[in-house]
Order: sequence, then structure tokens, then C-alpha cells
Amino acid sequence: MLNINSSIHMIQQHIITVLTTSQYARFRDLRPDQTDTNLVSYHLKLLIKNNIVKKIDSQYTLSQNGLAYVDRVNAEHMRVRTQPKIITMLLIQDGYGKVLLQRRTKQPYINTWTLPYGKIHIDDVSVVAAALRESQEKLDFIPNKPIRHVGHCYIRVSSGNEILSTTLAHICRAEVDDVSDIPANDTIQWVEPLDLAALALAPAVEQIVTRAFFGDEFFFEEFSIEG
Repeated sequence: MLNINSSIHMIQQHIITVLTTSQYARFRDLRPDQTDTNLVSYHLKLLIKNNIVKKIDSQYTLSQNGLAYVDRVNAEHMRVRTQPKIITMLLIQDGYGKVLLQRRTKQPYINTWTLPYGKIHIDDVSVVAAALRESQEKLDFIPNKPIRHVGHCYIRVSSGNEILSTTLAHICRAEVDDVSDIPANDTIQWVEPLDLAALALAPAVEQIVTRAFFGDEFFFEEFSIEG
């Protein structure tokens, strides 16, 4: 499959663009005006070889990989879109209300403390399934109580006119019986909510914890933060 982060030849771009707006197309429909037939044929064969286009009888259409490809790129330039990162973020608390924080070990926001999180994968069957997977991968923890999807937060961090990051976080809540269920170490700590302000936190962590205390069945918040 083509790398969505790389540029493609203008003839291949033209072919994909035509097939993006047509379920099926003949060779003559895919050939740009005043372009050598052999050159078009060469690039069409490359797209078929890369499993982006497939031929059915005398017509061409996008393959399953091709459909996935065009879903991720800008239709005009066939380049990857700049989009917010979509994550699950775990709000894990013990019976006394302490919150689990995890130290970031890479940029951006390295060495700040955050709620455990991870990107949603395309093969995650649900938001809660993604949160459970991240809990297992990042914390080696499988909750014995159901994880609940309790809200959405859109987090936008900027510096002046420069956008540093945009994130859509699905907030998922989990409870533990005791903090020993997830032992503290160099990258994990349990914190009283009132002590959050004293820590170096990743963007919106304190605001999300505060918002979750309202106990709404489901909430949505937007946070614009100057980084």
C-alpha cells in the first residue's frame, strides 16, 4: 500500500482522483488530457501492483486498500490531512478519590504528568475497548470493574498564532479497590485532586479531573490552552 505521508506522481494522483468520484472508470476516463498512453498505463499498473486500484472486466475501481487510502488523504492534493489526535484518556481513581497519573517520557510535554492515554487504533472495536487495551499495555492493569466512557474533551494548545497540538480525548473512568492494584513507581503516582496544581501537568489534566467531579452522565468540554 502507498505511504500516505509520501507524495505520489501526478498521473497516479489524477487516476486516484477520478476513481474517488467514480465507482468505476474505463482507461480513457483515467488518462489525463495530452498524456502518453504508455505512461498512463505504466502508472496505472503501479497502482494495481500497490493494491490501490483493481481491474474488474474492462473497468477500474479502488480496492479496499485504495478506499482506506483516500479516506485518510486530502482529495485535492492526495496528501495526508492535518487532523487532531484521537485518544482514550483514563481517569482512574481509588475509593478515596486519589487520581492515577503517569509521567510522559517523550515529547511533546516530556516529564509532565498526565492521565494515562493512548491513540485509538483503527481496529479497536469501541472506545471502551481501546481504553481497556491501553490500560493493559501502559499500566499492565485489567480493571475488575467496568470501564465507563464518561465524556469528550477537545484540547487545543497554542503559542501565539502557532498551534502546538490538538487532541480529541475520549475520557474513560475506572475505579480500583486500592492503590496497590497499580503500584506507584518512577512513572506512575497516585495524587490527591487538590494536590494536582502543585505538579507539572500536561495540558488540560487538572481541568479534566475537575470537570469529571460534576458527576454528569456524559459531558463535553473544550479547552484552549496557551502553551
